[in-house]
Amino acid sequence: MIDTAALSSLVVFLVEPSATQAKFIAAQFKGLGIDHVHVFGSGDGVLAAMRESRPDLVVSALYLPDMSGTDLVAAMRRERELEQVAFILISSETRPQALEPVRQAGVCGILPKPFGGEQLLTALRTTLDFLRKDNDLVREVDGENLRVLLVDDSPSARKFMRRVLENLGIDKFIEAENGREAVAILAETQVDLVVTDYNMPEMDGRELVEYIRKQSWQNSVPVLMVTSESNQGRLAAVQESGVSGICDKPFEPAVVKRLLWNMLGQR
Repeated sequence: MIDTAALSSLVVFLVEPSATQAKFIAAQFKGLGIDHVHVFGSGDGVLAAMRESRPDLVVSALYLPDMSGTDLVAAMRRERELEQVAFILISSETRPQALEPVRQAGVCGILPKPFGGEQLLTALRTTLDFLRKDNDLVREVDGENLRVLLVDDSPSARKFMRRVLENLGIDKFIEAENGREAVAILAETQVDLVVTDYNMPEMDGRELVEYIRKQSWQNSVPVLMVTSESNQGRLAAVQESGVSGICDKPFEPAVVKRLLWNMLGQR
């Protein structure tokens, strides 16, 4: 059940150069009770506005006149005051090479163009979960003492994962840029949970999981894989390597919470 009061209070900055598309999308938001939608036609324009008044959510097309949606979210993640603003991409693009940089930047959702009301509602539900604090998990599994190792070659993706986990009451983190760095950390430091990307240089997520299960003195530590990988053969190999759970990137906080509940509750 979505919180309609929280939904109606959202302040949304919509970045869409097409007046026709902007009108259609704003109407979709209005149909869900969201009236605070401010429309911008360029990336520079919305960045300037955000520095004056920070929104709850930025919704952007992929192709803008002065930059791409990927450039926009990257610029937001580089600024301390904007790095935690939720971001949803709207695009008809389906090529993985075009969407992967956006996924890595830490987005709450990617909506196809055109999209329906249910798809928008799902993305907004994920956004509200991203913005909302929920301490049920830490109360049930001693979460305030959890030490989590985050492994991802994208600093923005690590920030996004960290924000989601912080909202669940977890506040002790160690970070690594790839599997090789993670191996060095695991050799010296005990952790309660590993959250790792799949595609990384030096040592990828599957290789890291295999190392943990076969060679590490922490071979029973729960490992959550966060990935945009769609190749079923590769995902099957990850499952066989001993991963405790897999979720999509961008991931839904509610899904992460459920997976962590299952993983950590069995420790």
